[in-house]
Amino acid sequence: MEETKIETAKEASSCGECRHKHREPKEEKELINRLNRIEGQVRGLRSMVQEERYCPDILVQVSAVQSALNGFCKLLLSNHIKSCVVEDIKNGNEEEAVAGLCEAIKRMF
Repeated sequence: MEETKIETAKEASSCGECRHKHREPKEEKELINRLNRIEGQVRGLRSMVQEERYCPDILVQVSAVQSALNGFCKLLLSNHIKSCVVEDIKNGNEEEAVAGLCEAIKRMF
């Protein structure tokens, strides 16, 4: 029972890593616009399946969605590096900043 409490505490403390970032309106708008386009593309995929469209046509659209998501990830990562990582390094947290960046990149692939 005690081990379960310790594991739960570790999991909860890992959420201590959950940080927030204030985004400038321009950055937020660009990210939201990209997500809205991606959402529309995914809805289009659903329609294509419901309309019994030809598989290769659907696969082309899937590829477009993947490309759009990759673009979103690249933009978000770039913004993260330019703001959060730079700020952490300026505050003397270079090791943590680099480790966090490496971990974020690993999760992308």
